Amino acid sequence: MSAPSAPAPRRPLGVAVAGFGWMGRVHTQAYCRVLHHFPELSRAPELIAVADDVPGRADAAAGQFGFAAATGDWHDLVTDPRVEAVSIAAPNFLHREIGVAMAQSGKHIWIEKPVGLGAADARAVADAVEVAGVQGAVGFNYRNAPAVAQARELIGSGELGTITHARFRLLSDYAAHPDGALTWRYERERGGSGVLGDLASHGVDLAWFLLGDIDSVVADSATFLTERARPTGATTGHGRATGGELGPVENEDYLSSLLRFSSGARATLQASRVAVGEQNNYGFDIHGTKGAVFWDFRRMGELGVSRGTTYQDQPVSTLYVGPTHGSYAAFQPGSATSMSYDDLKVVEAYQFLRSIADGTPHGATVHDAVRSAAALDAMAESVTTGSWVALFAR
Repeated sequence: MSAPSAPAPRRPLGVAVAGFGWMGRVHTQAYCRVLHHFPELSRAPELIAVADDVPGRADAAAGQFGFAAATGDWHDLVTDPRVEAVSIAAPNFLHREIGVAMAQSGKHIWIEKPVGLGAADARAVADAVEVAGVQGAVGFNYRNAPAVAQARELIGSGELGTITHARFRLLSDYAAHPDGALTWRYERERGGSGVLGDLASHGVDLAWFLLGDIDSVVADSATFLTERARPTGATTGHGRATGGELGPVENEDYLSSLLRFSSGARATLQASRVAVGEQNNYGFDIHGTKGAVFWDFRRMGELGVSRGTTYQDQPVSTLYVGPTHGSYAAFQPGSATSMSYDDLKVVEAYQFLRSIADGTPHGATVHDAVRSAAALDAMAESVTTGSWVALFAR
């Protein structure tokens, strides 16, 4: 009996990371883990270079994770022939410039949402990806949760009947402290919108992913903490600053929106970055004529499901996701073992690398970012006009 043949060796894929704050670290860790969970990949990510303009940050990242090179200038990644794919985790105002430059140089990109400061930026990146013929993934990670995949399946199968209405919520307290530093996130020129781009972008993507095209929106927003202290040094994440010069918060802390879908369904979307007492309270409730589904990110492996023919007084049962749901089997062998936020980014890395390997987009793409950004722009317009804004022409 002949011995089984050895698997074909994987070809390395040179990857780089532009911006090494928290999200750049998350992308890097996903590259380091992806083959552990998805050994079928034909390309193995090789950490070539990391770029960050904060002194010492890129060098520290290279020392910790093993990047072959570190630089303070992301332009160096454009000209490095070893780099075939780039994760873009820099501040929002750099998304368009970096994304277009990387695509035009023939490099695949995995870019964090919201992809720029508005729909025009997202379209510019998507157009560059299309013209260059490269892959363009975007960081809408919550759709990768196995429970979300199962909810989509239940909705698509018709088990819940015709979807009538839904509620999407993204409530957080990361900016609730009055000493939160006045970073780029709170400036129009560098951050663009506030909670619209940061959290509502995820809500819009989930709404589209689960319920289809959004036809029109009406929205209201507010800024509750109108001044913050300017930081005196480099910041990471949502750091605090005290005693510094106060400056204005230029974008919104809170958003509430009504959504009408092409299907006839209705939804509410609420997002806040200053919700005291709420830590990553993200999720949805979706109701149909025969049933409903409920998901809470903080209990990521559970899906509340109501289905049957009772209608009134119909109970809700808890479904613990397992190996038959989404990408769960790549992480755990049995139902009800917890997955993590970082696991969702590993799924994202897998979809990005798989897209590069076979030339077919998998997972969320820059075109999904354009769709989300168009809805966010419409919400911002509605805040100004006080009227419903249609999306079909956007």
